[in-house]
Amino acid sequence: MFFPEGSPRPEAQILYEALSQLSSEELATIQGRVNRAFSSESISFTVYGDAEAEERIIPVDPIPRVITSSDWSFLSKGLEQRVKALNSFLEDIYGPARIISDGVIPADMILDCPQFRPEMRDFSQPFGVWVAVCGTDIIRVGDGFKVLEDNLRVPSGVSYMIANRKASKASLPRVYRSARVQDVEQYGTALQTTLRELAPNGKPNPTLALMTPGVYNSAYYEHMFLAREIDAELVEGSDLVIRDRVVYMRTTEGLRQVDVIYRRIDDDFLDPRVFRPDSMLGAPGLIEAAKAGNVTLANAPGTGVADDKSVYVYVPDMIRYYLGQEPMLQNVETYLCRRPEDLEYTLDNLANLVVKKVGESGGYGMIIGPHATQEERDDYAKEVRADPAGFIAQPVQSFSRAPCLVEGSFEPRHVDLRPFILNGLQTRIVPGAFCRVALRRGSLVVNSSQGGGGKDVWVISEDEGRTGNQQMSSSS
Repeated sequence: MFFPEGSPRPEAQILYEALSQLSSEELATIQGRVNRAFSSESISFTVYGDAEAEERIIPVDPIPRVITSSDWSFLSKGLEQRVKALNSFLEDIYGPARIISDGVIPADMILDCPQFRPEMRDFSQPFGVWVAVCGTDIIRVGDGFKVLEDNLRVPSGVSYMIANRKASKASLPRVYRSARVQDVEQYGTALQTTLRELAPNGKPNPTLALMTPGVYNSAYYEHMFLAREIDAELVEGSDLVIRDRVVYMRTTEGLRQVDVIYRRIDDDFLDPRVFRPDSMLGAPGLIEAAKAGNVTLANAPGTGVADDKSVYVYVPDMIRYYLGQEPMLQNVETYLCRRPEDLEYTLDNLANLVVKKVGESGGYGMIIGPHATQEERDDYAKEVRADPAGFIAQPVQSFSRAPCLVEGSFEPRHVDLRPFILNGLQTRIVPGAFCRVALRRGSLVVNSSQGGGGKDVWVISEDEGRTGNQQMSSSS
């Protein structure tokens, strides 16, 4: 919200002046209203502890993060470029694998990746779209935006983006109108259009289904929300029947053919005939039906190899290789512990690095060197030495902070962005994102499973941020 010397940025001027006029009682009312809205709608997530799972209401900060439309335009172009390259990579490695034979990426990096699915070799997706929905995590540092990671399997959080927008519009209605914030509510329509475009053989008016693992999944709220948004049936594996390589779902009126499945279930549990035979969550024969071209799975199984934390290092090379372009968005500098020189550097500098397990997500399996004790670093170093290929390391990033309402007063907290990129016949990115917030004082970890929360993102033009402030009153 502010320049380094402390003055508000032009795009945040309206919001800054409106917040400055609010009393502590009015701020408390806004925070309470937002908390009640999330609680009443059961906007929750599940934290998995050592003993049991615990369902929590996601913490939400009512103060939006403001981004200029010019910055958003740059981000959108960079994200579109990145996802095009990732789709090309997936189409390639499950086919001719030219990127390996041409020496751009080591073969063992792919073949030894736990998320590489040899069962998907020679599989094809409509228009080569393996990734229909991508959630890419972005941070802003001193020299611009950088990509932390790409989420290509079953990216979550878009329902929080919509819920945060609903909450901020209700809490700060006059500011919202004056700033002329760009809308994100059309995401459901954009997702529905994208999925329909991927129907087998261009089938008109295809039937959509959203496949969920069930009510105990951490993102089940989002599954229900999105099924309503895209006018799809919410189904579990037991609701699906495959006959003659065609997928049907059980309804009160009998079986109905399904053309596109937006799946929110991990590869391992998708089809017990192909992946884990003990899975009770999947539908036997589903992969065979997809290979026959009778149903489209979005995202395709096997996409996880492209969001592996080691393969991430090679995304800029993918952009150059497949698109013949220089990457618009840069990666965070990353050390691959599978490389002997990177391993030694990581072990020698563990106190200054963030080290992550390549197969983990949600903030699990990582250590932030400066925030860890010597004993914790020593124990973690033993794990890294035992399995170097299972770890990457990155310098600790000094990334953006935004004002948050903490116990009645404003305090800075670190924030990132997760925009959602949709791929069908064209690429669609709504002007907004799930902004994750490290709510614990001094924390760099924004994951909700690690104490993080969320806030709305307002994309506005630079001019809009400076206009209209004269008509603002103390009542927001």
